[in-house]
Amino acid sequence: MQQNAKIGFIGLGNMGSRMAKNLHQAGYQIIGNDIDEEKCIALTKIGAKASLDTERVVKDSEIIMTSLRSSQIFVQVAEQFFLPNVEEGKIFIDLGTTEVGKTRELTQSIADSGATLIDAPVSGGPHGAETGTLRMFVGGDEQVVENCRPLLEVIGDPQYVVYCGPSGSGQIVKGVNQLVMGLSAAAYMEAMAFGVCSGVDQNAIREAVGMGDGWRGEFDRIAKRITEGKGNTLVVKYPELPYFLAEAEASGFEIPLTKTLYEFCKKGNYEMFDNMNRPSRSFWHELTKNSEME
Repeated sequence: MQQNAKIGFIGLGNMGSRMAKNLHQAGYQIIGNDIDEEKCIALTKIGAKASLDTERVVKDSEIIMTSLRSSQIFVQVAEQFFLPNVEEGKIFIDLGTTEVGKTRELTQSIADSGATLIDAPVSGGPHGAETGTLRMFVGGDEQVVENCRPLLEVIGDPQYVVYCGPSGSGQIVKGVNQLVMGLSAAAYMEAMAFGVCSGVDQNAIREAVGMGDGWRGEFDRIAKRITEGKGNTLVVKYPELPYFLAEAEASGFEIPLTKTLYEFCKKGNYEMFDNMNRPSRSFWHELTKNSEME
């Protein structure tokens, strides 16, 4: 992968702005793009180029990277700007979390014109994006992935930029990552709710069960947020759960804990925003809404 390749970077939010900055500082020729003019201006202040014209960015770039906050938004951008402007040899890299089926459909449509779509969702949050230490789960044409590895290893920790298999495999492994975090957090919240809704002081529960190593340490992390009055902001990956349920249904297997968690949260209102600034539903609120804690 030549550093003089023209790279368009679409989506300059909390994650994308940091990844774009790291690419620029590593010497890559990037042009950022976002619907928010202020985010484009912020990128230009470090010496990189930016544009509000998404179509022009796609047309003028050899590699197009996206960091968008939902599967729906990515698909809309791909259908509106990628497919009409596909050229042989172009490479599209999706750094967000997207439904597996949609990823595979778009990969095929793009491949029909001689271009390539790589799914490379990341994990590590804004800190990982800032420090270039993200984990990256990569799916798609293996040779193209290897050609792009120097680029990917600027924004991800080289040890954890992992090729997972054909198109959609990166999104599947990202699903594993999200479910590990979401389901485990939900389990600790439910355990805590059992105690507090039964009338035991939340601080006593934390002192008795948490404050240790291993699973006790993980429970303590959740319990601490609850005792600080921040339980309603705890995340169980609710906005993304339908992506993983859709893949399980399409592939003919069940993920019952995920389904139950989604259906339970779905009964509530959008009480919060998650760590990607997406409207979400609070599992803790639903667990405790009929208790004295509310």
